Amino acid sequence: MKRFYCDCCGQELCFENFWCLGCGHTLGYLPELAVVSALEPAGQDRWRSLAPPAADRLYRMCANYRQAQVCNWMIPAENTEFFCQACRLNRTIPDLTQPSNVLLWQRLETAKRRVVYSLLALGLPVRNKQDDPSHGLAFDFLADPNPAFAEPERTTTGHTGGVITLNIAEADDLVREQRRLHLNERYRTVLGHFRHEIGHYYWEQLVHGSGWLTPFRALFGDERDDYNQALQRYYASGPAAHWPEQFISGYASAHPWEDWAETWAHYLHMTDTLETAQAFGLTIATAAAAPPPDSFAALVAAWVPLTFALNSINRSMGLPDLYPFVLSAPVLAKLQFVHEVIAPPGAPILKDP
Repeated sequence: MKRFYCDCCGQELCFENFWCLGCGHTLGYLPELAVVSALEPAGQDRWRSLAPPAADRLYRMCANYRQAQVCNWMIPAENTEFFCQACRLNRTIPDLTQPSNVLLWQRLETAKRRVVYSLLALGLPVRNKQDDPSHGLAFDFLADPNPAFAEPERTTTGHTGGVITLNIAEADDLVREQRRLHLNERYRTVLGHFRHEIGHYYWEQLVHGSGWLTPFRALFGDERDDYNQALQRYYASGPAAHWPEQFISGYASAHPWEDWAETWAHYLHMTDTLETAQAFGLTIATAAAAPPPDSFAALVAAWVPLTFALNSINRSMGLPDLYPFVLSAPVLAKLQFVHEVIAPPGAPILKDP
């Protein structure tokens, strides 16, 4: 994530802020410029941007800003859409007459907007189902019809045909930690869920039916293997033996599609965290010669010492490792494949949305 500052008073801002704590200005994120802008009322439900790249341009608030304050994204005034680019991806939201659902939905939307920011920054197409029914993306945020943690009543998080379903209970810290322990996972976050499921969507958009399919199978395996049987084997017997030698996580060993989605999620972990570190001027000195800055090797050369340092800092605070994963040679090859699918040779690893 980039760093943002108030255009009025210079106060440092967070990507999620709705108002400036320094001067009290209303804030809004302008996705076409990738800036958080201070805003002034301009009448008739319009707001004037104070950000230099958009000075005096008029905007409207996303409906989810005005109605539920779960989104701070703005829409150009001339655009007639009711929702912003990120919220137009929603197909189903939770029942907001249930007070507990409002907080869970807010947490989901916070993670979703970060993912959309990342996708735009990486130059990936972000299309919704209204504009592109065949290739667009949609989210269903659903609650369990039965609150008990049991199958088959539980709403399953997953992806099919461009529709990503997320169980809103995953936004409850206690429930998510219980499930992480139940499944013996090293890491489980709302943002991680979004990155993983988005990976399934982009496999269909970027790899399936393309020239990438043959090299994909050489690295990840044949995705034509029965998916349901593979998951049944995984949940019955656990991950493949010696999985850390070949996979980024135990779940990645279940099926090539899950290996891809897990690897994709970790690639987004890397690029997003490194962008944040760069924005704050964080660098870790190493003895190795620096690789070309636009290469995958540069990404790894920055990532490994950064995560070692961050893990060490967490341990100093008595906290679990921030990034409890080992990047084996086969995992690095898979991450490089994701990098090459997303970023053509010579393209910058990170660029503004």
